[in-house]
Amino acid sequence: MKKLLQALVCSTALIMSAGAYAAEQGTAEEATAMVKKAVAFLKANGKDKALAEMSNNKGQFVDRDLYISVYDMNGKVIAHGTNAKLIGKDVSALKDADGKEFIKDILSQAKANGKGKSNYKWQNPVTKEIQAKSVYFEKSEDMVFSGGYYTK
Repeated sequence: MKKLLQALVCSTALIMSAGAYAAEQGTAEEATAMVKKAVAFLKANGKDKALAEMSNNKGQFVDRDLYISVYDMNGKVIAHGTNAKLIGKDVSALKDADGKEFIKDILSQAKANGKGKSNYKWQNPVTKEIQAKSVYFEKSEDMVFSGGYYTK
């Protein structure tokens, strides 16, 4: 009986922690909505104010593991919600854990279609683990606004 009780307690703890983790992860819908909100913010407030707000790691464009990254059309980071050290860096040749040049993929789709989705593997800022990530992005003016969500 004691072992059964211990097993139930452990199982309950695992289920609860898995549920809490799932609640901490953003969804595809939330990432897409955040990108659309970022583009609307740009149009309402101008480039300088928008880039500053999207680079504010405590601002409205960072939520759990969701954040906005903004690139110029050559792959230079011009705003980043969780890693200010990337701002000003050319990341066009950046590769994911599998060697995919995902920034080039995002930029080529943005140039051709104005918006799209890309999948790659990246470090989750909450868990610090490499995870599958999907991003939704939109081109506005001469910039690409990208917001992604992590999957298991």
